[in-house]
Amino acid sequence: MMLRDWFPNVNMDDMWTATYETLYMTIISVIGTLLLGIMLGLLLFLTERGNLLQNSMVNSATASVVNIFRAIPFIILILLLFPFTDFLMGTNRGPKAALPALIIGAAPFYARLVEIAFKEVDKGVIEAAKSMGAKTHTIIFKVLLPESMPALISGITVTAINLISYTAMAGVIGAGGLGDLAYMKGFQRRDVDVVFACTIFIVIIVFIFQFIGDALSRKADKR
Repeated sequence: MMLRDWFPNVNMDDMWTATYETLYMTIISVIGTLLLGIMLGLLLFLTERGNLLQNSMVNSATASVVNIFRAIPFIILILLLFPFTDFLMGTNRGPKAALPALIIGAAPFYARLVEIAFKEVDKGVIEAAKSMGAKTHTIIFKVLLPESMPALISGITVTAINLISYTAMAGVIGAGGLGDLAYMKGFQRRDVDVVFACTIFIVIIVFIFQFIGDALSRKADKR
């Protein structure tokens, strides 16, 4: 059975375009969140008391930034970042314009998951590496990241699913994607079929990301 048979009143060209926009926003923001989140998580972990780069001022400042951005509701964060987004992207509309808010909104959440993952690494392994003269960057790339990889992958999977919901919220204010389609051509026109179709497509995307994340996490787990 074709998708057109399931949703006869839905323009499938619009649906595929919106799906592409949602995937574009999600994949690019997941990459940005992964990089920024790991950097913030590393900074939180390494500057904590008793760790390699112990520095209470840097740790407190980083923790404050992370906590503040985690506390701001995403829809409000988008509005607050309008000037920054316009400066950086040259526009406040479309999938590309949603990326700064998506990354800035999700990275602090993922940073905390990264910090937790690093704290679960056996301290004896880190101490053994230090006793053998390993430098900080060696410990990061040879000990911390490999040992915490399953937890890091599980964390980015959870974050990616949050980002999918964020893209739907961003769509309400013109970012495109399935959220925009559901709101503009579904809710505004009282077309339940469009809203239902967008919901099903979003659920399918979530299941795909969860399946890929679980598979990668199992593969990375050497236990």
